[in-house]
Amino acid sequence: MRPSKEGNRKNKDISSSPRRTRPVNPSGADSGSRHFRLSPPPSVSVVDREIVTEDLALFEISPKTNPRSFPYSVKQQCWAKAEKVKGRDPDRWRRDPLGNIVFRKLVGCPGCLCHDYDHITPYSKGGESTLGNCQVLQATVNRSKGNRTDISKAELIQKSSYCRVSGRDMDLLELSAYGNVRHCQDSGGCKIQ
Repeated sequence: MRPSKEGNRKNKDISSSPRRTRPVNPSGADSGSRHFRLSPPPSVSVVDREIVTEDLALFEISPKTNPRSFPYSVKQQCWAKAEKVKGRDPDRWRRDPLGNIVFRKLVGCPGCLCHDYDHITPYSKGGESTLGNCQVLQATVNRSKGNRTDISKAELIQKSSYCRVSGRDMDLLELSAYGNVRHCQDSGGCKIQ
């Protein structure tokens, strides 16, 4: 005969938390739904349970109508509205409003080719996560901007991580990230190398 596990357990005070019983379906049939009936500890009265229920209602989380981060579709449209880099695939390379070249695969890192999706009017100051309030911005500039609205374009340019990237460097980045290199003609057509 196996020794019971209850004998090995330390004496815990279980009067402060409800005990879970086996799953119960409210209709009485066992259809596989997962409803648990909580049985109160012996010392809890009905009045105490009502107070606890009222207190838990204060912590309900309501769905936000304005999320802090941009939805995927807004990020896609924001990338599409950023300035194109001449001779490069617009799906991979763009310029931010300050003229910094950014690479699509490098998001959120602190490098000079990295970018963030920036709230033009900061979220903390009522800015919404919509396409009209979104811009592609070099990550270091976005982080130095913070939630300030009074910062000038000249100050932001000074905060830019300047790096001179040759066409060959861009080719190597594309090759390592995508497995191929795409050069676009000014006419809009792309050719894969």
